[in-house]
Amino acid sequence: MQGIILAAGMGKRLKELTNNNTKSMVKVNGVTMIERMLRQLDKLRLSKIVLVIGYKGKELKDFVTTLEIHTPIEYVENKIYDKTNNIYSLYLARDHLVREDTLLLESDLIFESSVLNKLIENPYPSLALVDKYESWMDGTVVTLDEENNIRSFLGKKDFKYEDKKEYYKTVNIYKFSKEFSVTHYVPFLEAYSKALGNNEYYEQVLKVITMLDKPEIKAALLENETWYEIDDVQDLDIAESIFATSPEERLNKIQMRYGGYWRYPNLIDFCYLVNPFYPSPKLLDEIKANFDRLICDYPSGIGVNSLLAAKYFGLKKEHVVVGNGAAELIKSLMEILGGKIGIIIPTFEEYVNRKDTDDLVPFYPNNKDYSYTANDLMEFYNNKDISVLLLINPDNPSGNYIHKDDILKIAAWAERRQISFILDESFVDFADEVGATLLQEEILSSYPNLIILKSISKSFGVPGIRLGILASYNTNLIDIIRRDIAIWNINSFGEFYMQISEKYKDDYKNAMEKFKLVRRDYIEDLKTISSIYVLPSQANYVMCEILGSTKAKDVTEALLDRFNLLIKDLSQKNGIDGEYIRLAVKRPEENDMMVAALKEILEHNTIVEETYKQKM
Repeated sequence: MQGIILAAGMGKRLKELTNNNTKSMVKVNGVTMIERMLRQLDKLRLSKIVLVIGYKGKELKDFVTTLEIHTPIEYVENKIYDKTNNIYSLYLARDHLVREDTLLLESDLIFESSVLNKLIENPYPSLALVDKYESWMDGTVVTLDEENNIRSFLGKKDFKYEDKKEYYKTVNIYKFSKEFSVTHYVPFLEAYSKALGNNEYYEQVLKVITMLDKPEIKAALLENETWYEIDDVQDLDIAESIFATSPEERLNKIQMRYGGYWRYPNLIDFCYLVNPFYPSPKLLDEIKANFDRLICDYPSGIGVNSLLAAKYFGLKKEHVVVGNGAAELIKSLMEILGGKIGIIIPTFEEYVNRKDTDDLVPFYPNNKDYSYTANDLMEFYNNKDISVLLLINPDNPSGNYIHKDDILKIAAWAERRQISFILDESFVDFADEVGATLLQEEILSSYPNLIILKSISKSFGVPGIRLGILASYNTNLIDIIRRDIAIWNINSFGEFYMQISEKYKDDYKNAMEKFKLVRRDYIEDLKTISSIYVLPSQANYVMCEILGSTKAKDVTEALLDRFNLLIKDLSQKNGIDGEYIRLAVKRPEENDMMVAALKEILEHNTIVEETYKQKM
């Protein structure tokens, strides 16, 4: 068997990265794609590797000669690479196709070696490697029958998103038997090129062949094998996180993205904190039904959106401002409020990051649960020179919770001290206490110094539409914030969500009741792991201490590397003394996966191999 690599293209979408090199010479984590691919093929003991070159062909040949590849390499040159597409590159290599069995690859791919094994180990002579379609994939897709026969090849113009569950993406790696090339592919390749020209893709030939009664090519399906196609700088960025050279590097690269994890279809996110049981399918269906109108129309201004939020929470419009996520409101509020701010450490650091260290007066809970009471805070800050007290309730990451009656005591204390009291209620709906929120007009009017923030993302499970609210009886503060943020800070999807959300209050209530039962069971299951200590929590996350000599960093890396589970390592967080992690509460089947993975890692002491084997 031989290998043929198509590497003649210019790679224009990679911009300056291909000014002086071919696309295949772009580096992923310090290694060029062509070097990685050649070394993977070199291990297969092929008879030869045929490299079809074009753009910057001399540079590519010169580079390949430095790699010490043991398999013989032959070159075919496409001199009109700028006027043709890859069908012509393969046409130039057709004489090689008819001489022996072939592995055909495109040079802009990166994959683990088990991807090639799917073809090599499959006894069927001619195969197209395919993977279940995901949103990040682009290009040709196929449909299959129950025996993995290819029913159709579909290009972009034939793609229908409503049918995407039936689609499989071609990986652009094929196995052609010599007989298939002689009797099917090469004759059709020659005829197609003569009839329709050379500015096409070689998969068009396969599209024609699959229309025959006996196409003689089937699909081989990938399962959990990893691959990525690199067409532009965004693809390169994602590929570098997927194919990182160590668990530590992979974790760092993924964490630095701060979300967007739909690009990693096998990743389960236990790091970011959202309601796993809301929104309801019916609510989502209503948004989908209005998608076309929403994406094409401007949203309303900030005044209308404040009215919608006030209506849902039973407040007056003049006492509410809506943010593009709570983060926008936090930024504005922290810039407006001067003086020193009392803050519990450890806590959610979006507030802390908006202030100079000299402006912070921290309170550190002195116990292993990182717990504290209203009396603890009032006693500590009673003689401190602060203008603002900030409390996140339940707190993040500890899950510590102060009951409503005691929160009102703090609000009254703040009024007597004539200081602002910021209460972040982003997680309060997850608390077992019924009616725990202070988002009530009567309470706001009774405590003019009270400022309440709430992230809609967290409890309502809609982080993608970016919604948060700030409520206060202090209309001067509300007006300043409204002037500070953009008039169209909320998109049409966020506005529509607020417009229809009141209809689904019963669904939300039911989701919260279900959540609390699931959290109870999850915590009990986590407690069965002898090597962790589980802190009490009233939020949608659980903080755990890793006992013994195991490091939280190692557990975090191992969970991602071996199980594709992303958690929050708290060991380096300000105010944390020890090896702590934070785990989101998700659906029962996902929680079960986390518990099983932690047991495997901690109880069987299988953290990470000493040498991380790069997937080559």
